[in-house]
Amino acid sequence: MELRHLRYFVAVAEEGSFTHAAGKRLHTAQPSLSRQIRDLETELGTPLILRGPRAIELTPAGRVFLDHARMILLQVETAREAARRAGRPAKTSFTVGFLTGYELEWLPKVLAILREALQTTDLTIHSASSPELTHALLEGRIDMAFLRPDPTAPGLAFRPVAEEALFVLLPADHRLASRRSLRLEEIADAPFINFPAAYAPALRRVIDDYLARSGLPVASAHEAETLPMVISLVLSTGGFSLLPAYAQRLLPPSVVGRRLHGRAPTITLALGYHGSNGSPILQRVLSDADGFLAPAPGIVRPDTGQA
Repeated sequence: MELRHLRYFVAVAEEGSFTHAAGKRLHTAQPSLSRQIRDLETELGTPLILRGPRAIELTPAGRVFLDHARMILLQVETAREAARRAGRPAKTSFTVGFLTGYELEWLPKVLAILREALQTTDLTIHSASSPELTHALLEGRIDMAFLRPDPTAPGLAFRPVAEEALFVLLPADHRLASRRSLRLEEIADAPFINFPAAYAPALRRVIDDYLARSGLPVASAHEAETLPMVISLVLSTGGFSLLPAYAQRLLPPSVVGRRLHGRAPTITLALGYHGSNGSPILQRVLSDADGFLAPAPGIVRPDTGQA
């Protein structure tokens, strides 16, 4: 797989047409473009695009792959700019951290605010767990981060940017997968995949509190640190997990996300920084951070409808 395959696929998906993508975006022949997309589908082993007589439609796998392709191209562009800047005169450095998985949603917002400053700034992107990002902020290795707030971290300030409801992750062939929302008691006897407290302490607290309040005998069958590990365990055990809403857009077709019926537990994503950091770039972001306070697209809210 090469970067051109990703660019071609994104162009077709966004234009909604092989003809428009070939002529308007890529300036290439349509047969060549179609061949590149077929090669990509062959390599992935699954169709990405349903070809109609007048328009195209993404398959479930295509919709998931589109988000990942966009993220990869965005990261490549960031790396390209960083390499170009490395050969120029020294610039101000600024490092932004992201709780792994949130880059796709929040990096474009940061770049929009810093568009002018990027001409004179070396921007570095760092992805890690919340505890790792918290330590990096305390040690001054990063300037700001999108992470879970930790009120015990001395000197750090946190500005909430999103409140996400947790949802149920199930195998796509689960007997309850066709339901719009689920009650916890309907799945409480299935193997439950939780998160290690050391890796995701805030998420673990929210989940444990929710399970304790439910009064149901739900015990962790396994623990996993990353989304791919969670998905693998859910599929292999036929069990379930609870995930923040951001993960909905990263799921493969083999699993599904369903709302929790009633008042679902929520978890906060915050913009964190050290109070003593006097970086003008940080101050610029903070002065425009009110735009971060609006609910992000795709945030799942608690479901109060009938199952």
